[in-house]
Amino acid sequence: MGRPLRGPEPRYRKLEFEETAETMSKSTDIRICEVQTRRQQIDYRTPIKFGGRVVRDVTVVDAKVLVEDRQGRRATGYGSMTMGNVWAWPSPSLDATATLSAMLEFVEVLTERVNGIEEIGDPLQLTLQMAAEYPDIRSVIGRSLGDEKAMPQLAALVAASPVEAAIHDAFGRLQQRSAFACLGTEWINQDLSHFLNEDFEGEFLSQYTRSTPQSEMPLYHLVGALDPLTKANILEPVLDGLPQTLGEWIQADGLDHLKLKLAGDDLDWDVERVVSIDRVAAEAQSERQCQRWAYSLDFNEKCPDIGYVLEFLARLTELRPEAYERIQYIEQPMHRDMSQGTGATSVAEAARLKPVVIDESLLDFESVLRAKELGYSGIALKACKGQTESLLMAAAAQKYKMFLCVQDLTCIGPSFLHSASLAAHVPTVAAIEGNGRQYCPRGNADWEQDYPGMFLVDNGRVTTAELSGNGLGFEWVETACWD
Repeated sequence: MGRPLRGPEPRYRKLEFEETAETMSKSTDIRICEVQTRRQQIDYRTPIKFGGRVVRDVTVVDAKVLVEDRQGRRATGYGSMTMGNVWAWPSPSLDATATLSAMLEFVEVLTERVNGIEEIGDPLQLTLQMAAEYPDIRSVIGRSLGDEKAMPQLAALVAASPVEAAIHDAFGRLQQRSAFACLGTEWINQDLSHFLNEDFEGEFLSQYTRSTPQSEMPLYHLVGALDPLTKANILEPVLDGLPQTLGEWIQADGLDHLKLKLAGDDLDWDVERVVSIDRVAAEAQSERQCQRWAYSLDFNEKCPDIGYVLEFLARLTELRPEAYERIQYIEQPMHRDMSQGTGATSVAEAARLKPVVIDESLLDFESVLRAKELGYSGIALKACKGQTESLLMAAAAQKYKMFLCVQDLTCIGPSFLHSASLAAHVPTVAAIEGNGRQYCPRGNADWEQDYPGMFLVDNGRVTTAELSGNGLGFEWVETACWD
């Protein structure tokens, strides 16, 4: 016999399983029978610099979840995610080794608590009930570090995301269909008003998602702050046959979407960096006779105020107006905490010039509403924040006519496929970020043969039609290694 989950109130309206079991239940409801997790560390091919931080390796957590429905049928689902502790948990007092260890401990505690739980419900109910446990686990982790409030919510979302993904994957596999096709009234017990607010009464996620993926999508290629633009910028040659300079990448993959990592605290460097990138890109695109390409600009919350962004845009317009015109959106210019400091500043003036989206600030529905109040144009979805979280935020953004994009966390192998599947199933998403092939191609090696269109970029696109399978859309490679 399992035991109920315990913990503080969840982020969303509390789900009363006992009260709704008779009136809001379906034969397809599931319970979690067993959760297993594993981890691996992989060195990067080249380092990536963003927000003043340099990352040289990645730790990946994989999850395997066995579920059973009310009829006794069983299925196994899988999830995977890069931990990204440097991004999810920037700490003035803890080094990266400590925050990574804490996130891995979070995974262990969550796995222990979720194994054999008594609740039965649809995937949204189960994952949000699981999320009610996160604050307590964060407190447990914090006490071991000497600060009960040390672990941020974002770090918890990232650490839990492989398990959450595996639950959705298992549910879809049990129904022998895509998990994105299991979000309507036939499968889900409660409408979106139970998870968000009254604006969504009578609505379900099926109204905000595609049951089948887009056939292909543009790929945003990352230009990190250390990435060489030309051969003259190469400090340490990487002799593995892959491109190294920006021009080489554009030519090799036919890129027409570039995501630029900027400093946010060095205006001269930021302006010159974009001007230099645009010159290199223009030369490479001319050789391939490409007339149109796009940039996204990511400041990783380092700008001191919105005036910095406005001055940056003004100077760029003066020096390189064609580069300004190519900006599709600006990402997280100021601090992630939108309740105080620079994070609470309105961005409306900049958003009138170019769409401005939140990323690190996006934690839940309340943060969407807060971003809207502050003048943000939209949100950046990430699979690393959880499948349920991402789907609910995608619905909220569409309801409120906000800009949507999907980015990854240097995702590799199955985590990249999950991220791409999310993007391909959410309407209005124009492109997907995928930089694992640049910095950690080793993590893709076992998956390239089965999903060549997702890992071998052609004309700047990936073939998301390959993600039309059951569950999250793809089959797990070498599942036997779990046994």
